[in-house]
Amino acid sequence: MALFGLFGGKEKKQQLEQGLDRSRTSFFGKLARAVAGKNTVDDDVLDALEETLVTSDVGVATTLKIIGRIQARVKRDGYMGTAELNGILRAEIAALMRDADHAGEPFKEAGAKPHVIMVVGVNGVGKTTTIGKLAHAYKQAGNSVVLGAADTFRAAAVDQLKIWGERVGVPLVQQGMGADPAAVAYDTVESAKAKAIDVVIIDTAGRLHNKVNLMNELTKVKQVMRKVIPDAPHEVLLVLDASTGQNAIEQAREFTKATQVTGLVLTKLDGTAKGGVAIGISDQFQVPIKYLGVGEGIDHLQVFHKQAFVESLFGAA
Repeated sequence: MALFGLFGGKEKKQQLEQGLDRSRTSFFGKLARAVAGKNTVDDDVLDALEETLVTSDVGVATTLKIIGRIQARVKRDGYMGTAELNGILRAEIAALMRDADHAGEPFKEAGAKPHVIMVVGVNGVGKTTTIGKLAHAYKQAGNSVVLGAADTFRAAAVDQLKIWGERVGVPLVQQGMGADPAAVAYDTVESAKAKAIDVVIIDTAGRLHNKVNLMNELTKVKQVMRKVIPDAPHEVLLVLDASTGQNAIEQAREFTKATQVTGLVLTKLDGTAKGGVAIGISDQFQVPIKYLGVGEGIDHLQVFHKQAFVESLFGAA
């Protein structure tokens, strides 16, 4: 498949297929039961398909949209056999999903230096691991990278980021637990600008006392960085754990209200049968999925492309 030539070749294709194996097996087991003994797509099949999509964590709103589109096709064409349903379903799902703008070579930054990325998300979703993998990918693409430990509410967060920095071989700016997160972000960006670093990745607190505090803290971090680089951050990535299913959609809803999220990272796809949540998230929010976490390895971060995702979820046509 040509697109994998752009995004990592055969190895990445296999990683994605393996990462979606549990989701694919679960989804098609349910789909097979939904159409068992049926020759045409009638109301019973559509009802069963609706249940299949909802229980596959696609989400009610997106499921109803998919069912509505299939109903419209049945009405327009007058007849649809269940043998056609697989192909039509994959086409409708692909139409609902959205690609991120990965113009040029992924992870190769050619814009103004430094390129500042702020990473947000609740504790436990794989935020620190994602930052480490991102740092590795950018470094492998020839960029200099620095990390900023602005999640100062948990000592473990700073320690974990330090471990990842050492593993990847990139420096970390930190002030320790309890420090002002905005001050850490400011120091990181200021240092990166002075040293002509290519990419800055800022970690942020996973959870504050309430939504107002969360919004205020994220806004403050962004404002102080703009004192050094007026258009920073250039990206705000929200990390979501696919294994939490519908809870991931709720987290996306809250964080997109709290700050201007520019891209999503969906992690832990390899350990769950809830990969369908990617469909609902991509459809419901005007924010593209940029990356997928499909394993524990340092290079198990995939650039998201909807065609690759749908083909891996559905298998060979």
